[in-house]
Amino acid sequence: MRLLAAVCVAALIGAGVAVASEERPTAAELESELVCPVCDSTLDTSNAEIARVMKLRIRELIAAGATKSEIKAEFVDQFGEKVLADPPKRGFHLVAWVLPLVGGGLALVAVGAIVWGWSRTRPPDDPEPPLDPELERRLDDELDRFE
Repeated sequence: MRLLAAVCVAALIGAGVAVASEERPTAAELESELVCPVCDSTLDTSNAEIARVMKLRIRELIAAGATKSEIKAEFVDQFGEKVLADPPKRGFHLVAWVLPLVGGGLALVAVGAIVWGWSRTRPPDDPEPPLDPELERRLDDELDRFE
């Protein structure tokens, strides 16, 4: 019960942070979520002139009170969806989100099937060869001495 309560509290805290991030984004946060149209790297790692202009515009929009969605929408209007570091979760771009999950699931199923198959195919146990009659007689004599 305590674990469930802890999970609920963590979820509520995380939801508050997500809402705050949407309403009051930081420049660093947005720079890691937008891509430079010249060098195809995120703005936080790019030194291209257009990236510097975009970073400046992000700071201006934040100062003006724009939300994260509004700022991203402005850049998408200007440069297209390729400016987003993460592809949108709709249409054909949904494949980029679903394919890794499906591939991972299929890989787990394949590995499970292989391991299950290996565990079921054991080589037959070789029967032990019979003892030499003379050796068996000596063994019986030795054992009789200990009784």
